[in-house]
Amino acid sequence: MQRIQYGDLLEDDQQVARERERVALDQSIQLLERAATSGAPLASAAEAIAFTSKLWTLLIEDLASPDNGLPKELKAQLVSIGIWILRELEAARTDASKGFADVIVVSKAIRDGLT
Repeated sequence: MQRIQYGDLLEDDQQVARERERVALDQSIQLLERAATSGAPLASAAEAIAFTSKLWTLLIEDLASPDNGLPKELKAQLVSIGIWILRELEAARTDASKGFADVIVVSKAIRDGLT
């Protein structure tokens, strides 16, 4: 009979959580890219902004939690990135010419760091 160690369960849980975060970031990136295409309907930008804002709000809340096991410096850096993304999304919401290019680049870098 195989015994599963508690540490192994925690590692598996963290891997599952990272995969969920990667999938959510993929969805966000797809929505942003679709909204950034020429001639995209205004509703696609609203959907991309709403989804990405909600995602980063949840990520920031998780990073701020004392239960989050990431190193403090990394958590602080990710929170700063999240706040920047939320500001960029708000700027794009109020000024359609702002676009999503920078948010897409940063989101892809974060996503790629999860794999």
